[in-house]
Amino acid sequence: MTSIYRKALGADFERLHPKLQWRFGFSSIDETCQIGTGVMDEVWRGPWWTLPFLLLGSTRRVLFPSRGRRVPFTIANYAYVDRFGRETVTWARRFDFARRPRAFDATMIYSKRRDTIVDYLGTHQHLAVDLHCWVDDEGAMCIRSGEQRFYEGPVAFRFPLMFSGVANVREWWDEAAACFRIEVHVANKLVGPLFGYRGSFTVKEHPCPVADVPADVLPVREEHRE
Repeated sequence: MTSIYRKALGADFERLHPKLQWRFGFSSIDETCQIGTGVMDEVWRGPWWTLPFLLLGSTRRVLFPSRGRRVPFTIANYAYVDRFGRETVTWARRFDFARRPRAFDATMIYSKRRDTIVDYLGTHQHLAVDLHCWVDDEGAMCIRSGEQRFYEGPVAFRFPLMFSGVANVREWWDEAAACFRIEVHVANKLVGPLFGYRGSFTVKEHPCPVADVPADVLPVREEHRE
């Protein structure tokens, strides 16, 4: 199996900083996982009128309304093959706020048909989001969300982008501090900034046969529609 990010970037994958190639280059055949720990210098949310959207998302581990500074953070990336035979990578993010922990989960595949990464957000993969990836001049991984689709049983529809949150993500390696850094910014065309965070973390790789992927990072249901 080839890394889904290598498939998405093609030859540009080699332009990533070597640490980013390691981070985004593993797949289920490697039988490893990556666990990152660090601190988000800031986790923020939009004005009060964005709260209903964020509260709804928090019920399925998609965004949340909490905010703070110096928030302890972990991220768990496991690679496995889902029940539809697709190479899949988990992004299980945990934010340890003083009042209550928050979770932000996603599972990603590479869609040959759509020729891009598809990010299934939350515990039930109700929301499928196209992710457009590129490498900037400093060797960072850059991601911008595109078309978004909702799936539940027989219900399927595409979200108009004006009602969707558009995410911009940049992850890079800080040579001086010897850590990964990340910035995430989610905004809506109509209401403005919704949610985001920025901070740093380090990552350790561990042996992990596919059978040992923890149930807590796996989706409750898997959606075959891309």
